[in-house]
Amino acid sequence: MDYLSYYNLEDYLLKEVRSNFQKKGYLTPEEFFCIVIWKANRAKSKIKNKILKKESNLNKCVKKLTGQIFKATNSRQKLQILLEDWKFNLPMATAILTILYPEYFTIYDARVRNQLGVNDFSGRTSQIEKYFSEFLPRVEKTRGRNLREKDKYLWGKSFYEDLIKFLK
Repeated sequence: MDYLSYYNLEDYLLKEVRSNFQKKGYLTPEEFFCIVIWKANRAKSKIKNKILKKESNLNKCVKKLTGQIFKATNSRQKLQILLEDWKFNLPMATAILTILYPEYFTIYDARVRNQLGVNDFSGRTSQIEKYFSEFLPRVEKTRGRNLREKDKYLWGKSFYEDLIKFLK
């Protein structure tokens, strides 16, 4: 076991976990919860309890959930599975999909959303449509080579601006 992989969790997720998902068509609970913890460590128990409502065996449950995502034929369908079938919130759903499909998704994050001037639409019936028609196009216009880099730039800008406000 190479425990050093877990030190830089994002690299591990984007390289190993994503690759495993593409090869197998599903994730293990360890891989899945590494994504959850990377996005919001505080949410791991809530997410675990949420998915266990569907199936009492965590291995089967995570395999079923991630297998459904893998088999979905388009990006909207992948997001719909997490939001509607499994009742995830938009930020967590997009974090999971950002790791699994970084060329098509980026994280719906409050810092990024505020940098883009996008009003919060999570939890609304139109959230899937607004994610693809309003949020993603604005992220794509940001400087950077790919969606992940653009997301990091916007998050970093927000962080820095908050730091400067704090220091004044």
